[in-house]
Amino acid sequence: MDRRQLLALGGLAFPALGWAQSAASAAGRVLVLVELKGGNDGLNTVVPYAHPTYAQLRPSLALKADEVLRLDGALGLHPSLAPLIPMWEKRELVVLLGLGYPQPNLSHFRSIEIWDTASRATEYLDEGWVARAMSAGLRQSQRHTTEGVAIGSASLGALSGANAISLTNAEAYVNQARLLRPANAQGNAALEHVLRVESGVLQAADGLRGQAVTMATEFPPHTFGQAVRATCQIVAGQKGRGGVPVFHLTHGSFDTHRGQLGTHANLLKQLAEGLAALKAGLEQAGAWERTLVVTYSEFGRRARQNQSGGTDHGTAAPHFVLGGAVKGGTVIGTMPDLDRLDGSQNLVHTADFRQLYATIARRWWGVNPEPVVRGTFDLLPFLEV
Repeated sequence: MDRRQLLALGGLAFPALGWAQSAASAAGRVLVLVELKGGNDGLNTVVPYAHPTYAQLRPSLALKADEVLRLDGALGLHPSLAPLIPMWEKRELVVLLGLGYPQPNLSHFRSIEIWDTASRATEYLDEGWVARAMSAGLRQSQRHTTEGVAIGSASLGALSGANAISLTNAEAYVNQARLLRPANAQGNAALEHVLRVESGVLQAADGLRGQAVTMATEFPPHTFGQAVRATCQIVAGQKGRGGVPVFHLTHGSFDTHRGQLGTHANLLKQLAEGLAALKAGLEQAGAWERTLVVTYSEFGRRARQNQSGGTDHGTAAPHFVLGGAVKGGTVIGTMPDLDRLDGSQNLVHTADFRQLYATIARRWWGVNPEPVVRGTFDLLPFLEV
């Protein structure tokens, strides 16, 4: 009996131990979630330039075949995404097509809540899917001084319910935390609560403090570029200790109801610049091979442009997965059929977004995906590990 057979047998006899062992192998890995806030237009991000219906639906918004960065004979990237092409060519970028969910909700607030909690459209959950992954075994895989950091947004998103913090400036957070001092408040319930919060702040600051590292990478001056810079500095300062396993960054607003062309082009340019800098910074930190970067958004945009030169709230959209451990240079999934829209004239999704999360849970973290996504979903083949 070889080691693989022995582990398989152990997994059958002691399933909980099996998942714990798998999660331990994920120690030191980092996940960076990039939320494209406001609902990114997927059809003008990964462009079906060869499909005749695309131009018919978007008389003034459709990008022409000679404008896009061609991935194959049917799809191309928006020209503003040129900084991503080196990663595509190095097979470090995957395009996932048609992500969405049944009974889509076109409300910004409700739809992002569904994505963050990995819930069905008909149920309301408080806990983010990352927090459930922590409970499923990721928390035991190593010592996380902070389970997640949301940079640039007050919302914890998928980190809700985990031992996570949100901040705009990591250095300022650590400096302010130094002013806190441990104290004893036995017998005073209110003060004990305050001190528990204070203890959490101190522990989080310890996770961010790390070792001071001077980054040679040039980071874009815009807001997303500076959030990327903070992420790289924290990862670099930890020297592989993996004290913070998950980062949540936001970029946008992509809520392009009018005059979309210029606004969308600029937002995608900033996104691509930031992601290219993220790769460079993580390579400098020696962490690119153990980092997975994933974009997501509450929904895509409607297939047909509106009368204001923009697009309204839609449904399915493509997303990117990047990193040194992905099976890059590939497009995974099926493009929604432009000739078969739903009753509200929206795209019909071809993959459930919970397949993405289930794959991360199982293949990246080594934890049981079922409690994370609250069901069984087919995995997506975008990881080498």
